[in-house]
Amino acid sequence: MTLPSLEAAAAPAPTRSFHTIGSEILELLYQHRVLSTQHLHVLLTLPEARPARPVYLRRQLGELHQAGLVDRLRAQGPGGRGRVQSQPFLWFLTEAGAESVEEAGELPARPYRVSPESVAGARQAHTLGVNEVGVAFVEWARRLGHECGPLDWTPEVANRIRDGQRRFEDDHVISDSVLNYVHVERGGRRTMLSFFVEFDRATMTSARLAAKLQSYGRLYEYVPQSADRARRTPNATRPAWMYNYPVFPRVLVVLDAAPPKAGEPDRRPQRLAARTEDLYTRASADVRLSRLKGDIHIGVTTLQQLQEHGPLAPIFTPLLSGTQSARPAPTDLYLATK
Repeated sequence: MTLPSLEAAAAPAPTRSFHTIGSEILELLYQHRVLSTQHLHVLLTLPEARPARPVYLRRQLGELHQAGLVDRLRAQGPGGRGRVQSQPFLWFLTEAGAESVEEAGELPARPYRVSPESVAGARQAHTLGVNEVGVAFVEWARRLGHECGPLDWTPEVANRIRDGQRRFEDDHVISDSVLNYVHVERGGRRTMLSFFVEFDRATMTSARLAAKLQSYGRLYEYVPQSADRARRTPNATRPAWMYNYPVFPRVLVVLDAAPPKAGEPDRRPQRLAARTEDLYTRASADVRLSRLKGDIHIGVTTLQQLQEHGPLAPIFTPLLSGTQSARPAPTDLYLATK
């Protein structure tokens, strides 16, 4: 993760008890499934009081590991002799760790369990990327005096988009995460914002990603209907999303790509720019999204831009504004265009 450098801390990080930090670690791993040591280090310490090396955190993780509450494995990375040991540890809860969090009752219960096999699976990089987005928002909120805490994003949130009993994936749009952010202005005015976050590593086709964005149009218009007409109420005309969100969340698409192999040129900026262009073209051509462009806001940026400049910088390309010949200028997380 790349973030602007800070001046060296004048004092060491405050020491908290094993019970306090241990509980925080367990909650973070329960909600976010898989986190690296560096993720935990950033989330659990403020920038101005963050030691260069997470010695105390590693000691805490070691004790949790010995207690059978967390497990770990090395992140996937380039192959080669001796290269595996250079990859960072990824941490996740054991069954006992998940049960201890659920017994505490501080977080909503999650139906899944994380296993070593699922952590080591094909979606590892995607899961870590989604968490990179959340970590970037948390870090920038701290720097800007806004509010976005370590538990303010929730991975894989499903919302129904049609009636019926088809496959779950057909009846729901599953956001990579839902993130909450409070923009605090100098005068104290607070604006609460929610986002559907889609993280894309350029591993799916642009057509498939655009189809997922089109599902948010379905979500915006979906009104659940009772099969029994006699039992329908006046609320039957109310869109389903209104039961969960005060306003329809903005949709943020964060792009990333795997780094080039040794000796190859880095073409990621060109690839991601082309992907943004494709998404703009496909979103503009969608009839439903075009009709809802005053109600739904979708913006695209890259993980690198988010980490380096923050969400309040003009890093997002709005997909439902302007025309092919007159594109809107990049904007901030509000996705407002003049």
